[in-house]
Amino acid sequence: MHAIILFAHGSRDPLWHRPMQAVAQRVLQSAPGVAVECAYLELSTPNLASACASLLARGVVTVTIVPLFLGVGKHAREDLPLLVAELRAAHPDTEFELQAAVGEDTRLIALLAEIAVERA
Repeated sequence: MHAIILFAHGSRDPLWHRPMQAVAQRVLQSAPGVAVECAYLELSTPNLASACASLLARGVVTVTIVPLFLGVGKHAREDLPLLVAELRAAHPDTEFELQAAVGEDTRLIALLAEIAVERA
């Protein structure tokens, strides 16, 4: 069984989570056989380890981690790879694939530019 973890920074503000939850819902709609969890670096729950534990308890054997970061700062460049290394060490029978931050995808860049132009 395969899963996707949508990984974001986190916030104390519950309204901040809505876009991440909306992405998770869209993933479920477009790939109903894939388990999806949101996970957060700080200020929110679940964290990456907890989201992973939940998925593994459901029989997941491969996990793709998608960082929902626009910019590639310290969190995406340093913190997240360390967290994934810890997951790999703790769960050697599980395959973890860490994707590039979504902000590096040219399709998202084009969409953001399109939205900006439409609103100008």
